[in-house]
Amino acid sequence: KLDEEAREKSGIGAAFRGQAYVRRDVGKSITLLARAGAAADLYKKGAFNDISLSLAAGPEIRSGSDRVTIEAGTAWRWFGGDPYSTTMTLGANYFHPLDRQSQLRVIVSAGDVDNMRNRLQDGRAYALSLNYERALSSRAGVGVSVAADRQALRDPGYSTAGGQLTLLGYGEIGATTLIATIGYGRLEADARQFIYPRRRIDDLFRVSLGATFRQLAVGEFAPFVRVIGERNRSTIELFDYRRLRTEFGITRAF
Repeated sequence: KLDEEAREKSGIGAAFRGQAYVRRDVGKSITLLARAGAAADLYKKGAFNDISLSLAAGPEIRSGSDRVTIEAGTAWRWFGGDPYSTTMTLGANYFHPLDRQSQLRVIVSAGDVDNMRNRLQDGRAYALSLNYERALSSRAGVGVSVAADRQALRDPGYSTAGGQLTLLGYGEIGATTLIATIGYGRLEADARQFIYPRRRIDDLFRVSLGATFRQLAVGEFAPFVRVIGERNRSTIELFDYRRLRTEFGITRAF
């Protein structure tokens, strides 16, 4: 039976996301790129605060209209105010315009995970995603993303393999940008953990609808609202849930 700290709750929190880049050309077709990223989900009870910071750098190589970026970096995560994990990363990002209306992006990454809370969750993490976008007009477009990931950790009970399929559509209505997504994901653990009767297998269904109101922009920033619904069906009760999340915030309007 779950105690009160583990039961589902609703409430109000603050979420922050941001990235900063520095570029320096070192030749006709090579640019050195460095970036820093930060994310934070903060709640009234600090025990649930989730904060992460990442730094990465590497060359971006251009060939015609194609771009390939290779980078190495480090990511840190804190949960409840205490260090949670450190991950050394290596990744590549390939961008290829297919024609004047569509583009393809391929992202691959590998990481070495050092979990400070549970050494059984130390190991390797791998991810691959294929993203296709097509403009239907100057004010609307669609996209599809296929992704796969692998967590090869010290304990097979924590090791997982998963895949996701996401469909996206966006459009402009006046000065308002609408974005809708629908997705499905599957995750399977390598083995059963001794405290659970079955091996973990999850099926995640996710839909979202968001709007950015550029008519209310102040400078380069505009308010947005987003509603996200999730249903995760799992063989393990702890991971079986329904969640409805509403977000209000400010984002940079392009």
